[in-house]
Amino acid sequence: MDINKLFTKKRIIFLLLFFALVLIGKNINFSAVVGADSQFFTLFQFFGPTAGAFLGPVFGIIAVAFSQIADFVIIGKEWSILSLLRFLPMLFAVYYFGTFIKNKKTLFNVLVPLVCIGLFILHPVGRAAWIFSLYWLIPVLAVILPKKVPGQLFFRSYGATFAAHAIGSVIWLYTVPMEAGAWLGLIPIVAYERFLFGLGIAGSYILFTTVLDYVVKRWKVSDKILFLEKKYTLIRLLHLKKS
Repeated sequence: MDINKLFTKKRIIFLLLFFALVLIGKNINFSAVVGADSQFFTLFQFFGPTAGAFLGPVFGIIAVAFSQIADFVIIGKEWSILSLLRFLPMLFAVYYFGTFIKNKKTLFNVLVPLVCIGLFILHPVGRAAWIFSLYWLIPVLAVILPKKVPGQLFFRSYGATFAAHAIGSVIWLYTVPMEAGAWLGLIPIVAYERFLFGLGIAGSYILFTTVLDYVVKRWKVSDKILFLEKKYTLIRLLHLKKS
C-alpha cells in the first residue's frame, strides 16, 4: 500500500479543515446529557457523521477520531476506558453515513443496531424499558429501504444519528446506574434531540457539498480524493424545486 497515494496533500488539507471544524463544534454546547454532570451534546452532533461521506468511511473515521483525541488533549479531559468508549458512537455514525455513498451499504450497518437492541434488553434495567430500544430500528430501516424511495438523505441522516444513539445508550446502560423510569422518561427528549440532529446532519451535508463542489471545480480535486454527491448541492436542489 502506497502511503503517499493515501495521504495526498489535498486529502491532508481536507482532513485538517475538518479537524478544525470538529474542534470548534465540540466546544459549542447544544443540550445537557441527562444523568451526567458537565457533559453536553454539542454542535459536533449536527455534522460529525458527514465526514464519512466526503472522505470515505475510513478517512472519515480517521478525521473524527483524531479530532476527538485532540480535543481531549487540548481541553485536558481525564482519560479512562469509559471516555474512550464514548468515541465509538460518532465513529460508527461516520462509517454508517459514509457507506451510503455509491450505495455501498453493509450488513454491519444492520447488525450493530440489532446487537445494541439485544444488549439493551438483556440488561435488567433495559428489559424494563425495552420500548426505548425500538428507536434503533430506524438505522436498520434506512439501510433496507429501496434506493428509489424519496428522502434518502433524511433516512441516511436519521439512521446515522440513531446508530450513534444505539451504541452510546448501551455503553451508558452498562456503565452508569440509571432506573428504568429514567430511560422511559427520556423517550420524548430523545425524539426531540435526534429530530434536530438528523435535520442538522442533512442540512450540513447539503451545505458542505455545495461549498466543496465549488472548491473541487477551482482546485480540480480528483473524485478519488473527495467523494461528492452533486445532486445535493444547493444549486441543483433549487433547480429541481423550480422545475
